[in-house]
Amino acid sequence: MSADKINLAQTTVMLVDDQPASLELLASVVQGFGVKEQVKCTSAREAVATLQRRQVDLILVDCIMPEMDGYDFVRWLRREAPNAVRYTPAILILGHAAKSRVEGGRDAGASFILAKPLTPSILLKRIQWLGTEERAFVDSDVYVGPDRRVHCYGPPPGLDGRRDSDLSGDLGDPVGANMDQSEIDMMMKPARVSL
Repeated sequence: MSADKINLAQTTVMLVDDQPASLELLASVVQGFGVKEQVKCTSAREAVATLQRRQVDLILVDCIMPEMDGYDFVRWLRREAPNAVRYTPAILILGHAAKSRVEGGRDAGASFILAKPLTPSILLKRIQWLGTEERAFVDSDVYVGPDRRVHCYGPPPGLDGRRDSDLSGDLGDPVGANMDQSEIDMMMKPARVSL
């Protein structure tokens, strides 16, 4: 699916940000994608109250807010929200993409983490990715959310990856025969050193 064929006209998007200017900027961006129905919340607590009454198709939430931050909101969404909304894709937006913050968002159960400054093209690609991905939803004692091993899947078909480790959509033919277990075991044995 190419970006010019995505249709978000029937999509309801929840936007959560305590900064009015950021909230309006985000609203303009998703409106530019064709989203007609937006649910704007100026706090995570307001978003929680709203989601207890209604469903949305996508949530974009800022990570740093007073009282309840974006991480706590996503944890609530995945663990305590009504079943009808707990599987809703949630994109966490970070001001600073330090490794610890990215890992915190991933471990909270965010579908994606995006760093500011947020460009419309990157946001649209991530929304498109959410629409085409087939990640399993994990519900365990220690984690609830989309499978965190997203790097193993590579980008959706037709999109270029951004990491060297992303798998190519076309892996081609094998370059040699598969090894059998005895050959693998032989390679793994430590070399003998004679003195």
